[in-house]
Amino acid sequence: MTHPSSDRVIIFDTTLRDGEQSPGASMNLEEKIRIAQTLEEMGVDVIEAGFPAASNGDFEAVREVGRVVRDATIAGLCRAHRNDIERAAEALKGAARQRIHTFISTSPLHMKYKLQMEPDAVVQAIWDSVSLARNHVEDVEWSAEDGSRTELDFLCRCVETAIRAGATTINIPDTVGYAVPEEYGALIRAVREKTPNSDQAIFSVHCHNDLGLAVANSLAGVAGGARQVECTINGLGERAGNAALEEIVMALRTRADYLPYKTGIRTEAITRASRLVSTITGFVVQPNKAIVGANAFAHESGIHQDGMLKHAGTYEIMTPESVGLNRSTLVMGKHSGRAAFRAKLKELGYEDMGDNAVNEAFRRFKDLADRKKDVFDEDIIALIDDEVGRQHDHIQFVSLQVVAGSRGPQHAVLEVTVGGQPVAPVVSFGNGPVDAVFNAIKLVFPHDARLQLYQVHAVTAGTDAQAEVTVRLEEGGKTVNGQGADADTLVATCRAYLHALNKLLVKRQKTAPAAISA
Repeated sequence: MTHPSSDRVIIFDTTLRDGEQSPGASMNLEEKIRIAQTLEEMGVDVIEAGFPAASNGDFEAVREVGRVVRDATIAGLCRAHRNDIERAAEALKGAARQRIHTFISTSPLHMKYKLQMEPDAVVQAIWDSVSLARNHVEDVEWSAEDGSRTELDFLCRCVETAIRAGATTINIPDTVGYAVPEEYGALIRAVREKTPNSDQAIFSVHCHNDLGLAVANSLAGVAGGARQVECTINGLGERAGNAALEEIVMALRTRADYLPYKTGIRTEAITRASRLVSTITGFVVQPNKAIVGANAFAHESGIHQDGMLKHAGTYEIMTPESVGLNRSTLVMGKHSGRAAFRAKLKELGYEDMGDNAVNEAFRRFKDLADRKKDVFDEDIIALIDDEVGRQHDHIQFVSLQVVAGSRGPQHAVLEVTVGGQPVAPVVSFGNGPVDAVFNAIKLVFPHDARLQLYQVHAVTAGTDAQAEVTVRLEEGGKTVNGQGADADTLVATCRAYLHALNKLLVKRQKTAPAAISA
């Protein structure tokens, strides 16, 4: 067991659970497995794969991730309910390393208005739920929802009860992102000092970013004695998101002089993981995002550029290579063959792709190279990511022809497959080419989803650049994002809409049980 005297910090990734609660984020089973495998390759210690009681889809995700991932611990989240805990235990049976993560609210506000329970009843529920979980698995984590707004003496009583019942990890989350670093670090320290049996468990932090302090609070918690940090790739999560894994890990690595702790993360895999999660969820990483943003290692100021030319350390506190942003050594074009393409995929971190996926990607690369003189790394990344998890989509793109221009009428001819079966091409008109494309999709697959966002950006510079399109759809209060890339903006538009529509089909099957914020 890792205690505060150790300098090893456990990285607990909840991208697949808390990250997916972000409005618009939705992942199918194949996408969750791909992300889980990437997290395992990175060296993540614990992967929270879902909330098994939420839906059959979540149950299946936890079960299948547990079967595929062998090195990391797989966690399933559950409320302090017998049915939730037993459902989680069932989903985790095939995992090599199993953890049940159970929680209940402990703040006066939550107990009174959400749970409508007295403090003594909450303590009893903690005992009952943790004891039941411990009967199923040896590794049990207990979380005090809204812990940062819980009265200290009662929080210590709850923590002591959870540890006596068998919890091996104690999580004190800042559920609503209300805490500030000095306060939160002091809270972790005080709970550890005031709870008699605190040395029998690892303490964990889980911070939300409502005030932009999630990473700072998490690091303060580590300084206060926590040895597990719960976080997500790109800071994905409810409302303003969670603490970003890449920022936590690189802060600990870069400032080891001030933060003398270490993780088991292979940081060179960070950029690839960030791109994968962005593509799958449809959440574009903001350019000035720390560590993984497009501008994170860019220097435009003349003074900065001059300093960089003389010595990189003048304005870079870490190297691009340390997070997997490698400088290209292989230029691609229309004369590049399959061997060179495979070498490029390996250089970009895609060496685990299957033969069918490589063949389809190579076909699209050759099509792109015929239309674009220089194919940049960013082009190939966009092209590959556009293929990720799409092989088993219910609705798949086949071809698109669009007539546009000032004279009109603008119309689109679309061909797709639905459930693996070809659908006869349809012709649809619209108020412009984009509207015509979307109307064509509604003809081949009728639905009531409403378009909330349509966004286009160029993958690289130049007039022949690939377009990357993001589409957000809303139906019945559920939102999903989709992305598509192509040298033709309208084809990218169609791919993005179909990607979002496929995600919506997955999300229709999901339910949202009460109180899953933790």
